[in-house]
Amino acid sequence: MQDQRRMRVRQLASEYRQQGNATGWFEVLYNEAQGDERAIVWADMACNPNLLAWLEREQVRGEGRRALVVGCGLGDDAEELARRGFQVTAFDISPTAIAWCQRRFPTSSVTYLAADLLNAPEDWTQGFDFVFEAYTLQVLPPDLRARAVPALAKFVVSDGRLLIICRGREPEEDPGVLPLPLTRDDFVTFPAAGLHLVNFEDYFEQDESPTRRFRVLYQRS
Repeated sequence: MQDQRRMRVRQLASEYRQQGNATGWFEVLYNEAQGDERAIVWADMACNPNLLAWLEREQVRGEGRRALVVGCGLGDDAEELARRGFQVTAFDISPTAIAWCQRRFPTSSVTYLAADLLNAPEDWTQGFDFVFEAYTLQVLPPDLRARAVPALAKFVVSDGRLLIICRGREPEEDPGVLPLPLTRDDFVTFPAAGLHLVNFEDYFEQDESPTRRFRVLYQRS
């Protein structure tokens, strides 16, 4: 059944990309789910373990700091950051996903909003001390991914940080089907967007099958 759900995701993504609307399928998928989280194949209904491990290792606290969660899905990562003291804004391109978050966490301190990474509110520019993105870049086609880099970077305030988590591969490896693992070359334009590399972790997550991950931390000088 889970394989069928993944096939549906890939089918929708392909259809909408062919129509010239490479991000339109997210709303369709969330709407089709009709509240069944099993249809959202990336939704663990818990904080991303790769984020959680980093937060624990770095002993991150967020009191007095603003955080932005990009492509927040069903909200678990945003809630974890709020639990750690951050003032959190979380957005997704899907209004249905945002409404779902609000139903799941009716008393949350997180501000959940429907927004497009590539057309985000101007008042978010350099407005956040910590920006978190997981698994969004890896589902964008290369042209949109190139536009997403400066879009992500502009959210980060001076001395603020951006953490990205994604699947990883070598340049000569076939990316296969969605989600598309990134290479180190996909990160070379972040310095031009005003961020310097703090740490680039390349490791295997022990899941159902070992999955290569990149966990990349940037900071604005």
